Amino acid sequence: MIGFDDVKAAAERIAGKVVRTPVVRSDAISRLTGADVWLKLDTLQVTGAFKERGAANRLALLTPEERAAGVVAMSAGNHAQAVARHAALLGIRAVIVMPAFTPATKVTRTSKWGAEVVLHGATLADAAAHARACAETQGLVFIHPYDDDAIIAGQGTLALELIEDVPDLDALAIPVGGGGLLAGSALAAQGAGRKIDIFGVEVESYAAMAQELGGDPVNVGGSTIAEGIAVRDVGRRPIEIARQFVKQVITVPEHVIENAIALLAEEVKIVAEGAGAAGVAALLAYPELFRGRRVGIPICGANIDNRALANVLQRVMIRDGRIMRLVLDIPDRPGVLGEIATRIGQAGANIIEVSHHRLFTAPNVQAARLEVMFETRDATHSEAVVSLLQEHYAVTRV
Repeated sequence: MIGFDDVKAAAERIAGKVVRTPVVRSDAISRLTGADVWLKLDTLQVTGAFKERGAANRLALLTPEERAAGVVAMSAGNHAQAVARHAALLGIRAVIVMPAFTPATKVTRTSKWGAEVVLHGATLADAAAHARACAETQGLVFIHPYDDDAIIAGQGTLALELIEDVPDLDALAIPVGGGGLLAGSALAAQGAGRKIDIFGVEVESYAAMAQELGGDPVNVGGSTIAEGIAVRDVGRRPIEIARQFVKQVITVPEHVIENAIALLAEEVKIVAEGAGAAGVAALLAYPELFRGRRVGIPICGANIDNRALANVLQRVMIRDGRIMRLVLDIPDRPGVLGEIATRIGQAGANIIEVSHHRLFTAPNVQAARLEVMFETRDATHSEAVVSLLQEHYAVTRV
């Protein structure tokens, strides 16, 4: 098995090829959770994610013959871009197999590095099978996204830097997909000279590693905002390392991942994808595990679609009560809509959307129905606006 020395060697090997990203203390998350929280911003890598570390290390270890032959990788996102970029820097041919459903933006970002992008299959498993077939038929070197010693050692350089910058950490909360980052981080912690508890974090719908470590059958699936860690087949090497050095793998609900994305965007001013925010989600879901401790968290990816980010922020605001949607039954007469808008504005709320429907409720009685969505400071402010409107109209919450 690889160890701390391999992570240290990887750090020396990739120095200057990846960004040594900053570590910042988050006062907002620290106050909210009761922990002393330090964030490692690997969102600032050139491709926006930590995957560059493993790719740079793995490609640097290729033999001259392997470099001449080229590489092939399977990924729908960050690993694809990482392999494509570092292959381009080394002048190596790179074939990237992506599932047919991969968003066009990810395909474009990968191909811009000069990689040959092949869209194949409906699932990641289909793409992986095709990538391995390409490796055999074309003599390419298959670069696995997580079940590879060199990849694991490269990913571990993130935690190595984090521990060097904040040497008195008590714990790390590491997002888990295939397990490469978790395994590498656990190995990096072995050289700290003191005990650091390692926690893996999975989204509930893809708790493959937690299930395997618990001796349960793997049962995962469904859509998730944390698609970067939506992995069924956890790596065998990472599992072996996790059994020895990881304290616990915890799972967090989907809505807590969204809350973490919103918290990072609104309070810390950092954009993170779902997988990249999973470590913060762990503190929100299990504050008792981390309260009073100095915790290091990698914000390990920023590649979230703009529309997805906007939808997440809106859903969180609705759950928090900062966005309210109401239906009002109102008289169908001139000026009523203006009266309602004025009352909402004077209460300090901001109207986002209005839909006005005229209808007849009974013979000779004219009425209308108004759907209005507005934004407030917090849930208490929203309730005050609702109470004000209820003094004048029949109001139903939606």
